[in-house]
Amino acid sequence: MRMSRPFLNFPGPVQRRSSVLCGAAVGAALAVLAAFLGEVRASVPVLLTIVVACAVAGFFPGAWRALRWGSGVLAALLLACLLTPALRVPLSALTLAQPPARADVIVVLGGGVQCGAATLEASSMTRLDRGLELWRAGYAPVMTVSEQSGLIGPADCPKMSVLERAQITALYPQNGPQVLTLANVTTTTDEAARVRDFARQRGWTRVLLVTTPSHSRRAAALFARHGLTVISVPAREVRYDTTLPTPLDRLWAVRVLAYEGLSRVKQALGGTPERP
Repeated sequence: MRMSRPFLNFPGPVQRRSSVLCGAAVGAALAVLAAFLGEVRASVPVLLTIVVACAVAGFFPGAWRALRWGSGVLAALLLACLLTPALRVPLSALTLAQPPARADVIVVLGGGVQCGAATLEASSMTRLDRGLELWRAGYAPVMTVSEQSGLIGPADCPKMSVLERAQITALYPQNGPQVLTLANVTTTTDEAARVRDFARQRGWTRVLLVTTPSHSRRAAALFARHGLTVISVPAREVRYDTTLPTPLDRLWAVRVLAYEGLSRVKQALGGTPERP
């Protein structure tokens, strides 16, 4: 008996089951990538949604083809980034490093907190170290630290500003820098707004801005929009080698470029409104 072509092309239960399982496998791979690239935004519900959505896509032939092609292109691009240090140029373009000079305040932007261990992440520690280095050199008498809002991390996560103040006090029990807190911040926009308010109250005009290198150019532009003279003096990058000698370093570069690229797209679309 000869079967018609439409019948032969129609996916059977076994083929559908196989496509659903393959979709779930692709989703798991994408969830791993999202967990690395997304930082705090890649929560467990988000990762599960990615896996389930890809599994569901495997049930529908058109969506399954789109998922295969899309994930294939993404894998090829990621492989090209991992095999060569091609991302050095775009990575270096993110950095604005200027010689330090006398200023009114040293602004140490928030990095991150390891909530369970109640310790500062490496990026926070290096920023704080750089800020203290500038203070010891006499470039400014005042420092700021940032207190993350409740929108970042678990509700019981220790405040970054508290951990940083404790670190400063441990190093300088007496005669340390004057430390001010930028309260309830979620984004760099919030930090710039808090410094602007302090500047109006205290007559500041020039700030030394300390953050990680890849964040420095965008952060300096945000602060300059608030009428401040900004000197960008980024901390060292300790998470990866910026010369990108290994695939792991290059994967970190992908993460940094993805984050900064998406942040610029969001900013071009209006950005996150300043929070009170």
